Amino acid sequence: MAIHQMLRRPLSAGKRSSSSKGSTDVPKGHFAVYVGVNEKRRFVIPLSYLNHPSFQDLLCRAEEEFGFDHPMGGLTIPCSEDLFIDLTSSLGRR
Repeated sequence: MAIHQMLRRPLSAGKRSSSSKGSTDVPKGHFAVYVGVNEKRRFVIPLSYLNHPSFQDLLCRAEEEFGFDHPMGGLTIPCSEDLFIDLTSSLGRR
């Protein structure tokens, strides 16, 4: 399954189940991920991050650990919040 197909499923499911504006809304051009080792925190990030090799490495780790059908209902990244924030901060400055 291609990365864009993997991401489309959770976004579609989240938008269908959301009947009102709230935490499940994802702006156009973004996607939601869950990050954390024990407790998961939701982040909404730009699709452009998919083009960066360091982010693609995280996606590969997520696939290895969780596969494509995770109980959270969205893409889960298996790393610490601090690492994820450092990575996305550096991607946002490029």
